[in-house]
Amino acid sequence: MRNGRRILCWGVALALICVTAAEGGETLIREPLRLPFSVRGPSGEQAVELEAVLVRPDGPGPFPVAILSHGTPREGSKRLDSTANRMLPQANEFARRGFATLAFLRQGYGSSGGQYAEGPGSCANPDYLRAGQTSARDVLRAIDFMRAQPFSDAHRTLLVGVSSGGFASLTAAAERPQALAAVINFAGGRGSRAPNDVCSSAALVRTFAAIGASARAPSLWVYAENDLYFGPDLARAMHKAYTDAGAPARLVMMPPFGQDGHSLFSRGIPLWTPIVDAFLREQGLMLRDPLIALPPPPSPTLPAHLGPRGREAFQDYLASPPDKAFALSNSGAWVWVGGRRSAEDARRDALGACKGACRIEFLNDEPVP
Repeated sequence: MRNGRRILCWGVALALICVTAAEGGETLIREPLRLPFSVRGPSGEQAVELEAVLVRPDGPGPFPVAILSHGTPREGSKRLDSTANRMLPQANEFARRGFATLAFLRQGYGSSGGQYAEGPGSCANPDYLRAGQTSARDVLRAIDFMRAQPFSDAHRTLLVGVSSGGFASLTAAAERPQALAAVINFAGGRGSRAPNDVCSSAALVRTFAAIGASARAPSLWVYAENDLYFGPDLARAMHKAYTDAGAPARLVMMPPFGQDGHSLFSRGIPLWTPIVDAFLREQGLMLRDPLIALPPPPSPTLPAHLGPRGREAFQDYLASPPDKAFALSNSGAWVWVGGRRSAEDARRDALGACKGACRIEFLNDEPVP
């Protein structure tokens, strides 16, 4: 690294990827943030902060902005387990393409302040438009925050969201925020209560028509054939309603991915980056060629007793975001978890999910004696 270069990192795991991949190469800066704003409540103005992590190329910029929006767990009790770090692998991909990338948590998730208020209401009569607009308000706040940063190009903003975050990003686009260049929607939707079970899919399709009547930023939609939240027929119906209403969007239906294609955004990064790159080129937003290189993941000694699938899973574990843990039983059964709020949470969750007498073999990127 050059003398005087300021690299902002936190945690042992992230220190490994806050260095140049090759001598003289560009570096990505990562730092945790709190996004401040105020909301009006019963007792007047209330200060609220949203949990976030920023990843951007080193240097003064200006860099175009990418804002990453997360999904919503089906179980409401898991919303507080969310962490912005869970989106770090995806944030890295946009940052290495030249974007100042902000991954943030909306109100009511993780350590973000405020109240969760984006639920669509009764499953019998869901109000998806209100839910999307509530989520979109936090997306618009994130846009305003990034627009004020000295390293940001205020004229080029990319919204990227998955599941309810994809829906929130498209709904935010319907507000036509200044400087919005494009939207990428991964498996966007609302109202999934069980595999292949969406509360009033007809109401969801009508809502996409409503936001499509106003949204005009070009968008890329990426879904998988085996998505168990929003299946291919529903995805095509939502896309048709959105585009028939006048909004520009291209739908890419990916082959089945894993057991549930809804995880494509988080676990299928090598599969979707070529599609995203082509879209970014079309919009004049492909900014680095070659991309800023990331250092390879660590290469520790594999835990004993791992079969071929376990060895493959361990490589996925090494590439996953902190905080994480890899557990192994005496019989060779393994479990790993990542993107937890702390290393201790990762340890607890991995041991809880592992069958039989299990021990933690790795915590983050360090072996456990």
